[in-house]
Parts: sequence; C-alpha cells; structure tokens
Amino acid sequence: MKKTAVVLSLAVIGLVSAQVAVSKPAVTPARKQVLDAISAKSMEGHLSFLASDLLEGRGTPSRGLDLAAEYIAAQFRRSGLTPPVNGTYFQETTIKLSRESSETAKVRNVIGVVPGSDPVLKNTYVLVTAHYDHLGMKSSGEGDRIYNGANDDGSGTVSVIELASALAQYKPKRSIVFMTFYGEELGLVGSRYYAANPVFPLAKTVAMINLEHMGRTDDSEKARVGALTMTGQDFSDVGAIFKTLGDQIGVGVEKHPRNSDSFFSRSDNQALADAGIPSHTVCTTFIFPDYHALGDHWDKVDYQNMAKVDRLVALGIMEIADSAAEPKWNEANAKTAKYVKAWRALKAGG
Repeated sequence: MKKTAVVLSLAVIGLVSAQVAVSKPAVTPARKQVLDAISAKSMEGHLSFLASDLLEGRGTPSRGLDLAAEYIAAQFRRSGLTPPVNGTYFQETTIKLSRESSETAKVRNVIGVVPGSDPVLKNTYVLVTAHYDHLGMKSSGEGDRIYNGANDDGSGTVSVIELASALAQYKPKRSIVFMTFYGEELGLVGSRYYAANPVFPLAKTVAMINLEHMGRTDDSEKARVGALTMTGQDFSDVGAIFKTLGDQIGVGVEKHPRNSDSFFSRSDNQALADAGIPSHTVCTTFIFPDYHALGDHWDKVDYQNMAKVDRLVALGIMEIADSAAEPKWNEANAKTAKYVKAWRALKAGG
C-alpha cells in the first residue's frame, strides 16, 4: 500500500510539473542578460517625468495623457521595438468628452513589438501591458490638486517601458507585445477597445501579463518586499509558472486570500480574459496609502524592489514566450467557467 501511494504521489507531481512546464534552470545566460538590464535608476527617471505635475494627472482625455503617450512611444522607438499600427506605435480612436457632449477627443493605446524568432510561434503573441492614465486633477480647492498616479499606474507603465528595453535584446520564440492603455480609470475603456479591435489576432494571443501597483511596498496590511501577487492567481497556469520561477530566483509569489480573486475584474486583464485569453494583473500591493489620493508621488516608490520583482516578470514573460505549450485556464476552478467558454469559442473560430 505504501509503495502504491508513493507511485501515485509521484505521478501527481509529474502531471503538475508537465502542466507548468517551467525550464530548469530557467535563468539561461541569454535570459540573465535581460534580467541584468533592468535598472532601478532607469525606472526612477521615467517615473519622475510621467508622474510629474507637468502631466497633470494624465486624465483621459487630456494634454497630460497625450504627453505621456508620446513619451512612451519615444522609449519604444529608442529600444528598437517594431511599430505595429501602419508604421506607428499608436492605436488611435476618439471618445466623447462627456455623456452630454457630442468634439470628441483623440485617445491612443501605445503599442510596440519584439518579434518572435520561431518560424511558427512568431505568429503567436504574449501581451505585456499597463494603463498609463490616472485621475487627472481636482476641479477646485486649495493646494495640491493633481492626482499624480505614480504607483497607480505610473509604476506599471515604466515597468512596461523597462521590460521592453531589456527584452529588445532577446530573441523570444513568440512575439512579445508591449502595450499601455488609456482610460482604465474610466472603466477599462482602452483595453476593451483593444479587445474589440485587436492589432494581433486574439486567437493567436496566448497570455496577457498586466502590471499595476508595482512600486510601493507599504501595503495597507503589511510591508511587501521581494514578493509579487496577482489577480486570479489560480485561475490559470500563469500563477504556477510565476511561483515556480520566483522560487528559482528568490522572489515570493503569494496569493492574497481575499484580494486575488476580488480584484480580478478591477484592471485591464478583465477585458482580455472576457475574450478568453489567460490574463492576470501582477502587483506588489493591492491597496496602499495614497491609493486614488493626491499623495501618490514618485518619490514614495521603492525602485530597488520594483527592479527585483520586474526581473521575475521578465523571466515569466520569457518562459511563456519560449514555451511550445500555451497557458491554460484552470477548469477545476468554477470561477473560470465563462473564460473557458470564451477561450473555446476563440480557438474554434481562430
């Protein structure tokens, strides 16, 4: 009986390992070059501009949002990313200024690509995203009226910029798409626009890693250093992939007992999950002091820690981009039923 139990246990372990399919070791020399290129000072420089008063809180739409879009595109250009929208980095559309109004304003998702190197897998895509908008300005009042949005989500935006720069030197098998969305704070409007008007086929998009709240470690519950968490962490293989990789490089991946599932619908990952794509938001904190408040400034970010956790994000991206197996929804979790249904319809149609 004991021998049978051992055999069964080993079989279960083998099945789990096969499902996660993480390279051992995952940090090859080529991947280490990518990880070493991720710089805390570089991200501090980017964020000190994007979350500065000059951009007036990056409301959707606003001049500050437009400045941010141009800045992100300039960084993609500097890194040598391929511009995928008619030779530009902008997926442009218009939105109404208000429900009552008929001048609409121009808004843009900013997109750049590191092309895949595999003859077949290069036509499949891993999305790495963040929203670059925030709440803009208070209409009246004394003193500071600017919602700078450094952690929410300037930290995610500069992480996308830094990851794009580092991964531009890598040759992934799948193509990696770096994208920053407008209008998350208005109800995921930029990511929902992309899901309805994809630049790359959704049926060929294997995963979305969305980045939010990457910079602050002063979580409202406890300090969170050297660790990541994510929304819907056990909704798909992605959580297990990140956990296995984190164990290899010394970055914790912890599921929050309440917020992991409840926050799944509160960021841009939801728009792509609704389309059937395994999509999660990765963060260091869910709620932090100054969340959606005027004090969310760039000098409160722990840049060394952000660089550390972004190295795990980079490793996870490379692992998914290089694997012949696509991440799968966890069909044993009842909360994924509608996403599994959408994924099947997407694959059947694609």
